[in-house]
Amino acid sequence: MTDEWLSLSDAAELLGVHPSTVRLWSDKGILPVHKTQGGHRRYKRSEISLWAQTNSKSRLEALKPESMMQEVIRNVRMHISDGSLEAESWYQKLDSQARMQYRMSSRSLFHGLMNYIAADDEEGASEAYAIGYEYASRARRYNLSYVDAAKAFLFFRDTLIESVVKVCGEANVPASQSSQMYSKIHRFTDGILISLLQTYESLGNSR
Repeated sequence: MTDEWLSLSDAAELLGVHPSTVRLWSDKGILPVHKTQGGHRRYKRSEISLWAQTNSKSRLEALKPESMMQEVIRNVRMHISDGSLEAESWYQKLDSQARMQYRMSSRSLFHGLMNYIAADDEEGASEAYAIGYEYASRARRYNLSYVDAAKAFLFFRDTLIESVVKVCGEANVPASQSSQMYSKIHRFTDGILISLLQTYESLGNSR
């Protein structure tokens, strides 16, 4: 029967995704859903089958790293605004102008990563070096130690990774794709950290 009513778990099995993903899609209005008088989600098999056929391409597009990074950035901004940044010991050493500069510098990390995902390794290495230089020179300018300079970068790096994990989980990204993305993030951010430490040392030796 094509008009058979399905439960949330039945719809998830039909679509081949986790029930939490069906719940998320339903709440965001992505997936056609009906509510019973008791508030339970119910789905028509015909609607779910049609949705799966017509949205398979768009779902794959949504899972592309370039598209997912937009959602990641939104998650990062929410995390930074929840007070976590103010609790960092290195951040407490900065005046208001320096704090603003560090918040703005987080954007270069996020956009640099987006560019790296779409670029080749050579361009990515150059981008990582430039961002590492920026973090090191800023730390020197505001009299942070190299340890605090590294802590500042790691705060933004870890926040970014946590957001990527969250977005991948909500989107039910296949393990192979998420693993590839995590590897790229670590490779890119490791290059930034190495550049940061090398630059900090060279700036100190030049004085």
